[in-house]
Parts: sequence; C-alpha cells; structure tokens
Amino acid sequence: MKCVRSALFILVSVTVTFAASAQTVRFDSARKLWFLSTRDTSYVLGINEQNEMQHVYWGKRIAAENDFAPAHLASAYGFETREGRTAEEYPAWGGMRYGEPCLKVTFPDGNRDLVLKFDSQKIGSDILEITLKDISYGVFVTLRYRVFTAFDVIEKSVRVDNRTKEPIVVESAQSGVWHLPSGQHYRLSYLHGYWAGETRLAQEPIDPGKKILESRRGNTSGQANPWFAIDAGGAADEEHGKVWFGALGWSGNWKLVIEDTPYDQVRVVGGFNDFDFSYPLKPGESLNTPLFYGGYTELGFGDASRLMHSFEREAILPARSAGHLRPILYNSWEATEFNVDEAGQKALADKAARIGVELFVMDDGWFGQRNDDHAGLGDWYVNPQKFPNGLGPLIQYVKSKGMKFGLWVEPEMVNPNSNLYRKHPDWVINFSGRPRTEGRNQLVLNLARDDVKEYLLATLVKLLRENDIDFLKWDMNRHFSEPGWPAVAPADERKLWVNYVLNLYDIIDQLRAKYPKLEIESCSGGGGRIDLGILKRVEQAWTSDNTDAFDRLTIQDGFTHAYAPKLMMDWVTDVPNMNGRSTPLKFRFLAAMMGSMGIGANLNRWSDEDFALASKMAAYYKTIRATVQEGDLYRLASPHEGELTASQYVSRDGRQSVLFAFLRSQQFLRPAPTISLRGLDPNANYRVISIDDKLIDKADVLSGAYVMNHGLNFNLTGDFDSTSITLERVK
Repeated sequence: MKCVRSALFILVSVTVTFAASAQTVRFDSARKLWFLSTRDTSYVLGINEQNEMQHVYWGKRIAAENDFAPAHLASAYGFETREGRTAEEYPAWGGMRYGEPCLKVTFPDGNRDLVLKFDSQKIGSDILEITLKDISYGVFVTLRYRVFTAFDVIEKSVRVDNRTKEPIVVESAQSGVWHLPSGQHYRLSYLHGYWAGETRLAQEPIDPGKKILESRRGNTSGQANPWFAIDAGGAADEEHGKVWFGALGWSGNWKLVIEDTPYDQVRVVGGFNDFDFSYPLKPGESLNTPLFYGGYTELGFGDASRLMHSFEREAILPARSAGHLRPILYNSWEATEFNVDEAGQKALADKAARIGVELFVMDDGWFGQRNDDHAGLGDWYVNPQKFPNGLGPLIQYVKSKGMKFGLWVEPEMVNPNSNLYRKHPDWVINFSGRPRTEGRNQLVLNLARDDVKEYLLATLVKLLRENDIDFLKWDMNRHFSEPGWPAVAPADERKLWVNYVLNLYDIIDQLRAKYPKLEIESCSGGGGRIDLGILKRVEQAWTSDNTDAFDRLTIQDGFTHAYAPKLMMDWVTDVPNMNGRSTPLKFRFLAAMMGSMGIGANLNRWSDEDFALASKMAAYYKTIRATVQEGDLYRLASPHEGELTASQYVSRDGRQSVLFAFLRSQQFLRPAPTISLRGLDPNANYRVISIDDKLIDKADVLSGAYVMNHGLNFNLTGDFDSTSITLERVK
C-alpha cells in the first residue's frame, strides 16, 4: 500500500463532564494542570515537557492546589525508559512503552506506532476537552471523564474516531488507567466464582507483574466480576484505611489489568478484553469504550461500598428506580418448572397473595412447544395447549389478588428444535462449516446482526402490547462458542463481541422508552450478568442460582462490596437445597431480607405453619424494606471470618436501623459473639424491637453509644440460628 502518512494525522480529544458546581473542574494555565474535585477527593492531571498528558495525583482532596508542581517526565537511565517510568494518563502503544497500553491501532500502511501529543483544550460550564494529536495520523480519540461529586466517583470512557481517508483497525481499546501513589505495598480485593458460587470475595497482595481479571465468555460472567478495590499496605478493614475502588460498566468481554511495574507503580487498566479483539473502523466511523468508574476513601471497605451503593442507586439505575422500592416477588420455577398452565399458576397466585407477595412471576414453559429445555426457545408465542385463552385471564386474576404480573424470557437464545431456527439457521453465532456447540440444548442468536435485533425488539413489543406485563426476568443461560459472523467480511467478524452488547443495550433501551413502567431483572444462569452497564437498564439482578441460605450469606457478602443490596435478588426456597443442607425457614427468610426479597419455593407443599411464618416475615420485611434497600450497609461480621455473620442497615435519615445475625453452628456451649453496631448517633436513644426472644439485652430503649460500644448479645444456639432487630430513634 502506498504510504499516506503525509495526508493523515491522529487527534485524541479528552472530554470531561461533571454534574456538580463550577469548581468541579479547573485548569491552571501557568502550570498546565487540571483539577477534578469531588466532595472528598482530588484527581489531578497535566501536560509534561514532552507535551504529553500525565497523571499527577488521585487521593484525598487537597484544597491547596497551588502546592502541585507541573507534570514532569521521569528520568531515563540505562535500559529504563522515561515513558515506562512516567504515569501517563492514557498510554497508547508506541515508542518505548512496554507496560499495558490503553490503545493500539494498525494503520493502512502497516504502521502500528501511536504517539499522542497535547494539541488544545476547551472548557465549558461543566465540560473540559483536551485534544491530543499523533504526530502523523488522522484518528480522533475522545477521553471522557464525568465527576460525581457527592459519591467521590469519577467516570472515564473513550471514543475513537477514524477521520482518515482509509480504514484502520483498533486492536485494543481501554477505557482508561487508574494510577495509585507509587512506592507503596498494596492489596487487591476482587470477586470470583462460578455457577452457583458467584461474587465471592478474594484478597491478595499486589506483587510485581500483572494480575488479570477478565471474561472471554461473551457476557460479564460469574467466574469474575469487573470490580476491584485496592488498599494501602493491606491494612484497611471495614471502617478504616485508604481504599481505591472501581468498576467497569460492560456486559460483554471485559478485562482489568492490575499492574505493579518494576518502578513500584501500581495501576489498573480496564476496558474491552483484547483477546480475539479487532474492530475495523471505516472513514467516519467511531468506537466507544465501556464506562470505567473509580473512587477513593480513607474510611475502609465499608465506606467504599456505601459510596458505590449510593452512586448506583442515584446515578446508575434507571431514573424511575430512584427511591422506588422493590416489591416482594414470587417466582413459579421451583414449583412447576416447565409444567405451567392457567389453573396451576392461579393456584400458586392464591398462595402467594396469602403471604403478602406483590409481584407474581411465571417462569419458563409458557411459550412455543416448551415442555423441557430441548425445544421452544425463539418461539415467543403463548403455548395454546397450556393457555388456550392466552395469558390475559391469568394476568387479570393475578392483578385481582393485588399483585403485579411478571414473565420469564430468554430472547438471546434459540433451540435448534424451534420454528425460528428452522427458518433462520443463519441467525446464530457460528463459524461456517464448523460444528455448532450447544449449551443447555441451545444456541446463541447473533444480536450483532441488525435484522436479529429488530426481530427480537418487534417480538418483545408484541408480547408487551398484547399482555399487561409489568416485569420481565431476562435470562441468558449459556456463553458464547464459535463466535463467528459469516454474513460479514472476515475482517469484520470480530466486531461481534462489541456489537452484540450494543444491540442488546439498544433493545432494552427501546423497550424501556416505549414501556416506561416496565421493570426488568438481569439474569444469566444466576449472577452471570451483573455490571454497571446492564444495571443502567434494569431494576435488579439475579444473584445466583444457588439459593442455599447459608451459601447465600457468602455470595451476598461479596456482592455488596461492589453492588447495592437493592439490586440483589434473594429468594426463599425449599430445603434440602443443592448442597443437601436443611436450614430453618426463618433463617432462609432473614437471609433473603438482606436485599430485594423473593420467594421461589413450591408453595403447594407448604404447611399452615409455613404460611403463618412466611406472612409474618413478609410483613416484617415491609416495615424495614426502605432501610434495607435505600439505606447504608455496615458489614459487622463476615461469613469468611467465623461462625457469626451480621449485617446492619441504617436509613438515610438515621431514624431506623436493622440488624440481621446468623450463627452457623455452636460448639462447647460458647455464647455467640457480642455484636457492636455502627452508623448510629451516640447521643440519641433508640427503641429496640426484636422479632423473637433472642436478644439478651432486655431494655426497651438503649443509647447509640451503648449499642455501638458495649454492643448487643443474642442467645443464638445450635446450628443455623438467626435473629433480627430494629432500632427506632426516639424523638
């Protein structure tokens, strides 16, 4: 190819948007420094003497901005390069850079070198644009930052624009890099797992080299989650210590690289997973990276979580969800599996209403020829044998019982034994001439295709138009394999990884725009699609297919490090569960109350005593729901650390607090540990109300100072004992 270098140039533009006061972002022209300020943190970047963007500081807010010196390129010595020792704000792959790059591009003449220089800046009321420019080529890259002042959170993202006259190929595109202060020892916290064991917390020292957290499965996955927290010296606990934290908002292949460079510089790079990644851009086309959020606190992991929880509730969840409490849900799956019909579902609805359920959800089996998991996916019409009169009579009956109606769907999948697949076998992800691997007897529809997207959107709109449906449980029960797209040019096939997710988002966004009262739950074989990208579009997430109440204490503990309890669906189901373990019904209910509560048991098998306890528990949950879903969480005793698990919630106005305590087992007549509460006013008095007789401290009114310092004692004995109390502030 003829060299076109003289006709090309690269431009990188950085956009920073802030929803805050005029002082949220400020530029010092003399020192060429930008100051991004939240309530308690400062983020500083600048231009060094090589005219390149450089990170300067991220940590506790420093009001004395004049103390900051201009950005300065590190010195080179021996074989150690200046670029490698400098904390670059957005390092592209080019020059003598050997760390994890944020951007890698191949140009039509074969060049893969990218050198970005500062070009210009533009400041609006809440917007800052910093323009960087490659020394030769014509690609524009927009780095976006948005500051959420009240939550001490900053959002980063990148847009790559091809304004050359020829196609280019983006080989890696990261959303940004978070730099930590150099020369310190750090500890990494992250979430890992697998099906039925998701969001389990792990911690380890950050040693020289790289730690990679990722998904290559086509969705977020239950094996890893795109969240991290890093504390200085491994010294942080729930209430003390410096903690930097962050999360990616992306529901496809993602990657976080935690790198400790040879120069004791720790940084976190995150964005699209570059495994099997190639995104060609024709002239005039662009690519947007996922949103990458970061925050900082000096009040430990507990405060980091509370900041994220508030941020998610108020800035991530759909606007209608803010302050809107999640209903108590009943789901029919464990009672009926695929054997659904109008009479059976009405009988379950009667029993659910008896408990106090507010949302009745019919799960799998209502559509197509769906009698097991071998057929029917893709045929989203009501099964005429099971529902000869359609869904209308059932929906009307459910609503006559004072409940809303929800339905399970899995739009992204298709069974080979379905009308849709027989008509459109080309619509699935596949490699030409290769076997099509089935998972759970199903294949993945290629949502990257616009015709598939439009078909699914029209199908769901028809379903919602013809039926008074309030809620969709949106499932995805397998990961990708053979990720090919034979309908496009070979060079474009790998765009599937990105375009699939973008079209998924577009379907949900259009549904929500057309049906603004519709509510959605994200589910993927349990907790396989939980991230800040999908959570912008749904009200809640299914945490795990594992509903064993004891296992759920660990799963839910990890979940709350990254995500708000309001988002966390917790069910009460029958025992013995998948572990063969039996726990008391009260234990199961209290474990499920620690987020958004649901019931998934086979109510046809419940006794009158079970219904009586369930009704009592549902009524109790409704009195504390606002505090659990909208309040501040304090993890008092972790299931990782002993036999006792305890969590406390404090309402936003401080008028109510709720404590849940669980004892795994008792040995040698040892009393349960004393539980010291947090987050209360030490000078206030609180009326203490227990749901049982487990509380040893019998005073009706206790001071905040007493319950936080002396603590409370409970008579928890045997195996799987549990209790809960509320504290109401006395006027």
